[in-house]
Amino acid sequence: MEPLNVVQTTFYVKENAKEHHTDQFDLVKADNPTPIFRRGGNIYMAIMFDREYDVETDVVRVRFGFGPKPNVIRGTRAVLAVRPKQKRFPDDPFQWGILLSRNDGNNSIVIEIRIPPNTQIGIWECSIQTNIAKKRESRHDYKIPEDIYVLFNPWCPDDGVYMENEEDRNEYVLNETGKIWCGTFKEPKGKHWIFGQFNDISLPGAVFLLEKSGLAPADRGSPVMVARAISAIINAVDEGGLLEGRWDGDYADGTSPHSWTGSAAIMDQYLRSGGTPVKYGQCWVYSAATVTVCRALGIPCRSTTNYVSAHDTNQSLTVDKYFDIFGNRIENGPEGDCTDSCWNFHVWNDVWMTRPDLPPGYGGWQIIDATPQEQSERVMRCGPASVAAVKKGEIGFLYDTPFVFSEVNADVVHFKEDEESDWGFTRLNINQYHVGRKLLTKKVGPTDDKAENDLWDVTLVYKNKEGTEAERLAVYNAVRGVPRAQALYEIPNKENEDVFFDLIDIDSIPFGQSFSVVVRIHNKAKENRTISAVLSASSVYYTGRAANDIKKSQGTFNIKPGNKETLQIHVTPEEYLEKLVDHGLIKIYAIATVKDTKQTWSEEDDFTLKKPDMQLTAPQSCVVGGIIFKNPLSIPLTECLYTVEGPGLHKPKTIRFRDVTPEEEVNIIETFVAKRTGDRRIVASFTSKQIQDLNASTSIKII
Repeated sequence: MEPLNVVQTTFYVKENAKEHHTDQFDLVKADNPTPIFRRGGNIYMAIMFDREYDVETDVVRVRFGFGPKPNVIRGTRAVLAVRPKQKRFPDDPFQWGILLSRNDGNNSIVIEIRIPPNTQIGIWECSIQTNIAKKRESRHDYKIPEDIYVLFNPWCPDDGVYMENEEDRNEYVLNETGKIWCGTFKEPKGKHWIFGQFNDISLPGAVFLLEKSGLAPADRGSPVMVARAISAIINAVDEGGLLEGRWDGDYADGTSPHSWTGSAAIMDQYLRSGGTPVKYGQCWVYSAATVTVCRALGIPCRSTTNYVSAHDTNQSLTVDKYFDIFGNRIENGPEGDCTDSCWNFHVWNDVWMTRPDLPPGYGGWQIIDATPQEQSERVMRCGPASVAAVKKGEIGFLYDTPFVFSEVNADVVHFKEDEESDWGFTRLNINQYHVGRKLLTKKVGPTDDKAENDLWDVTLVYKNKEGTEAERLAVYNAVRGVPRAQALYEIPNKENEDVFFDLIDIDSIPFGQSFSVVVRIHNKAKENRTISAVLSASSVYYTGRAANDIKKSQGTFNIKPGNKETLQIHVTPEEYLEKLVDHGLIKIYAIATVKDTKQTWSEEDDFTLKKPDMQLTAPQSCVVGGIIFKNPLSIPLTECLYTVEGPGLHKPKTIRFRDVTPEEEVNIIETFVAKRTGDRRIVASFTSKQIQDLNASTSIKII
């Protein structure tokens, strides 16, 4: 008797996918569906032979292999023998298992396979080996032609990414759309984004990126190591990853970061080019692409925005800013080696997982950051850093916890040139409340298309309330582990401070309107005081880097005992419009010295010029939508383009648009052809040289 020949195999892809929560993938819905399973789950598979299967003499083995050199010891190879008398899987849930589910006697059998919950994720190969019992001289091998995707399983309690709450799983694994918070902590603005993790390009793209990351196949069962690899490969700095960053406003040879409406177009361009990094991204684009990759692979993931995010380059747990005797900011410090900065906002990602490498209590949300800021183990990556460790100031835990702690807790220190000082500078001010002003993510549940009612303030998840004893204890706990920081955390001497200064905050100013920088002064002393002061306004990139000076005023004056004075500079649209850069952010500084007592004071604030609202209309019974907004400026909008995208409705499309005349109301009509039924979301963005990133979203129901 000859061994069985395999004629055909069937994975029951769509039936298995429903049980594995992978039925939303376009690859599963295709005419020739791709097997996509989650580890920790069972799958059914039919095998058809060229003759009837004899349970006494026929030996059938199903073999799974992962990576270039599958190995049983490393967990990248499994050999499963069909044993007709076996009625249950092995007791150890972390072992592969196989059962004969049905034998109809018509040349085919159905088997049930259990995938362990710690299996490596990515593409597995499967083959079937047959021979006759006790006869070694003849054996047949059949390679199943389909690639089999195995993903993390947040539904499985034994998986490291298990998430108990169903609403959370729906949001952080299954939701294809969402918001990423930009703007300022005073005026948060949600940017609508289509993550599109179920797009036919997303899962192949995610696995391709994981291959390029160089993560060893044996390590791809660890969500900790996979998340760390993702944080590195989303940026293009080291491995030719997905996105190349640019922050200077010149995007002529690529796509502006403001123009993207979703991740699918980025993934598509990357794969079609054979892995050439896509131009261009900034932090919210890196974060959005990270959500897409993580959710495609099964890691629960969200975008989180930290407003006033510190970039502490010298590991002092402070952001140091230097000013000369005239009140001018000294970029990079007096020695040219201090590039500390505060980003107006910075977007990273939180991923949900256990941390078996850390003590109990440090699992749950972990911070990863794909934006290239600092090297970690000689590669541009960050995390996963335990949110619980960051909140407690436990900076000794892996990975990159000191850097993340500084992002939300660093103090801002101002130094001013001083000829009487031994080292040439005097500390003006230490601000304990400036950094980490607010941390936001999207609330679990529906997206708010018209307003920002879906934002969720999660600040207290990452840090204790500012000014509380717990907050200072966390800082001092971290300082103990950073010798360079200890000298900067002295308590400032307040004894000689008898003049009160107050810089009036500006929340936001509509594009095209004037604003004033105002400082109120109160002399509480019983003598005259002579005060030297400087006020300035400049445009800045959202990373905190200075762009253009807009206006500055300085002078010296006397103030009598008990008197109050107001200093201000008035800035008109004509003075600032041509000097703006991305996001329309403006930074103001105020510096003062009381000559009689040597009291020094400094403060800073930033605000954004508020963009006009844009509406996206799409009646539910219609396939025609409109983009509507008004130019608020008295000058034309030039170099205009808009992008429209909707999963199951509209592939990402970017269109050049004519110049928009001053104060013109614009109504752009787009037609959509639905490819999928159900609730669908459309996202549109509009950018120009003068105003970037007008963004809107709406949802429709396709029947």
